[in-house]
Amino acid sequence: MTRAEWTKFRTVRGWVAGMAAAALVTVLLGLMSAAGSHTSCGGPDDTCPVPPVGPGGEAVDDHFFFAHRPMTGDGSLTARVTSMTGKVRVPDRVPGARRLDARLVPWAKAGLVVKDGVRQGSTYAAVMVTGGHGVRMQHDFTQDTAGLPGGVSAGSPRWLRLDRKGQEITGYESADGRRWTEVGRARLPGLPDTAEIGLFAASPGDLTVTRADFGGSIEQVRFSETTAVFDRVELSGRVAAGAWRRDDIGVTTEADGVTPHHPGGFQESGGTYTVTGVGDIGPVVDGPRPENTLTGVVIALIVVIVVAVVFVTAEYRRGLVRVTLLASPRRGHALAAKAVVIAAVTFAAGLAATAATVSLGTGLLRGNGAVLLPVSGEAQVRLIGGVALMMAATAVLALGLGALLRRGPAAITAGIAVVVVPHLLATASFLPDEAARWLLRLTPAAGFAIQQSIPEYPQVLANYVPSAGFYPLAPWAGLAVLCGYAGLVLVLAVIRLNRRDA
Repeated sequence: MTRAEWTKFRTVRGWVAGMAAAALVTVLLGLMSAAGSHTSCGGPDDTCPVPPVGPGGEAVDDHFFFAHRPMTGDGSLTARVTSMTGKVRVPDRVPGARRLDARLVPWAKAGLVVKDGVRQGSTYAAVMVTGGHGVRMQHDFTQDTAGLPGGVSAGSPRWLRLDRKGQEITGYESADGRRWTEVGRARLPGLPDTAEIGLFAASPGDLTVTRADFGGSIEQVRFSETTAVFDRVELSGRVAAGAWRRDDIGVTTEADGVTPHHPGGFQESGGTYTVTGVGDIGPVVDGPRPENTLTGVVIALIVVIVVAVVFVTAEYRRGLVRVTLLASPRRGHALAAKAVVIAAVTFAAGLAATAATVSLGTGLLRGNGAVLLPVSGEAQVRLIGGVALMMAATAVLALGLGALLRRGPAAITAGIAVVVVPHLLATASFLPDEAARWLLRLTPAAGFAIQQSIPEYPQVLANYVPSAGFYPLAPWAGLAVLCGYAGLVLVLAVIRLNRRDA
């Protein structure tokens, strides 16, 4: 039956041409979009800065103030945080009159860190107090472990300790400096024998999102900084003597190329240490990605839906379905064979198209000045193969609708309505963000989640909405929803086929 259905498909030029057109649309629209996208960041050579790369290969933000000393081998650092305050820039009431609110942003952080030098992107582990998420243990930018909730005040200080044994780092917290609770552990294979250990402070910008009058949203990230006060600082192990070294890691400069822009600071007075910092330590999630080249997939899916529907409804329109069923008394096998053929053909066409588009499109984007966020080889394979699987699952869903409804226009309309339309509504900012998320959870359009190459990080401040390329379901979970719908519709079609020929 599968061989017979394949023979039917390949001998109808319109179906073959339609599948070739879907692949061509994916490539051409993707490359046209990439070729027309130009990125400029100003400056003398008009190039955009390349973000540092972390130990896992991801683009990272590594900007904080670091007061540190070299430590060789095993050892520990203990300190008490007695105060943590912040400032956030707010709109000026009078032009030119700078206004600051005295408050902490939720992911402002201050604490203890051990790091492979001061190079941006180098391996590290830190235990910290945050502005609104309690004590945390974080390492290598993407890893985050929650400790006890609560903040810091003069009446309720927080003790922190960071222990090193070889390449294993353990973070602890305490309310009184006597009874300690482990927050988390990190293994840092790249940490050298001599590493920098010390106090740090950082504060990501204050993000506000408002809905625009005609749909979409307006994002603003305002400057913020945090200041933390430490005392009872104790270092154990082979620690270099002398004063604390001071580094404003990742600080940018003014137009003169020398003066630091929003510098941090460090003050020491009678065993009390005050550290002020801006910036963040974590992965970068905003920026061009490989999936940005796949703008033609939506149009290609419409073509795929049409071909898949006609592949089955043509037999009903011409009365040939009875011949097919005579050749296969077990009717479900006939429809299953059609599903295998349409899925295989669509997957092959989609795989070739997405591989070519991502490869050539990312090259065009880089040539036009874009700095693409790096993704792992596994994520690249998932993106290319996953989108091809999504197209194949959509084809099976459309085939099932065609067999269930038995009318081409109705089935095509239904396929577009349940796959393409929800995705367009959710990603074009026509709907409130929560409504868009629900659409992409509950409809077959959930399959588009397979395109997302940069994950959502709870500890990183960003506007995680579908219009920005973030989906409410994990990539494979979203694809599973689409496959579930395809399987359900196919089963319903088989039930109807067993009850009635035409």
